[in-house]
Amino acid sequence: METALTRLVGVRHPIVQTGMGWVAGPRLVSAAARAGALGILASATMTPEQLRAAVREVRSRTDAPFGVNLRADAGDAAERVRLIVEEGVRVASFALAPSRELVARLKDAGVVVIPSVGARRHAEKVAAWGADAVIVQGGEGGGHTGEVATTVLLPQVVDAVDIPVVAAGGFRDGRGLVAALSYGAAGIAMGTRFLLTSDSTVPDPVKARYLAAGVKDITVTTAVDGLPHRMLRTELVAALERSGRAGALLRAVRHAAGFRRLSGLSWSRMVRDGLAMRHGKDLSWSQVLLAANTPMLLRASMVEGRTDLGVMASGQVAGVIEDLPSCAELVGRVMAEAESVLARLEQLTVSDTLPPAG
Repeated sequence: METALTRLVGVRHPIVQTGMGWVAGPRLVSAAARAGALGILASATMTPEQLRAAVREVRSRTDAPFGVNLRADAGDAAERVRLIVEEGVRVASFALAPSRELVARLKDAGVVVIPSVGARRHAEKVAAWGADAVIVQGGEGGGHTGEVATTVLLPQVVDAVDIPVVAAGGFRDGRGLVAALSYGAAGIAMGTRFLLTSDSTVPDPVKARYLAAGVKDITVTTAVDGLPHRMLRTELVAALERSGRAGALLRAVRHAAGFRRLSGLSWSRMVRDGLAMRHGKDLSWSQVLLAANTPMLLRASMVEGRTDLGVMASGQVAGVIEDLPSCAELVGRVMAEAESVLARLEQLTVSDTLPPAG
């Protein structure tokens, strides 16, 4: 299936595997890329040295195009941009809108720039700066999310910009792909659905917890880092929501220290990143400090398998996912179902869809 997305990035299918921290490593990304989707490495939880090694590992596993997701507000964002240019990465995606300067630098190097956005005005801004496409995540999506549903946000953005739009938030199958295409999208992006594959390195007990969840077991909370964050509702999440401000701040300091050791960042760099995060947002200093909870609590579950100590970011779609296919099986299934749905739609006539007179 050829769309503006497949032509832009050179993949076989209009499907993107999103850059999930601690999840989207070389194994998952290379499996998604081999299946014909656009796999995206998550770099925010890697040091620059680890990122370079991960890029090279993906390239050793496949010659298909892939991308790297960057934190636009990170103090070392420019260094990471230089790295992916040096390594010849095809696509750069951003969890937050990148600066005009970063967009220009990447485009000058021939890198395709695809920021993720959660509002029409953000899409308009990055399009004006030269972004090649945007990923639009509706409120159903996992992790940090907004309040507007994909079915409302997506057509707004499609109508507002003249670059390819990729739909995210609530997608898992071929029916969703066709629905997104009908809204004018050039493809779909999926995070939770790729997390729940046999190629994902997430520990089996964590995957089992996702598979057991129903739609109502997935919530949005600000208890982790002060920002709306969609995740599985667990005993830990309930405890975080009950904890007072003093306890939350003490926990945040402890986790910040842990993340500093893992990431290799200095305290001064972390403070600068916090300042960048606070810029343009109505965040208190305590919320900025609480943001250090996110990578460490996600690592506890996604790497260490501790469902009791970690949080599990999740799209609402986890409540209707029941199996763990390989990436190849998943992408093949999505595309086969999409083709079947399109074939059925082609057979419909106006009279078929109207109720009988009288």
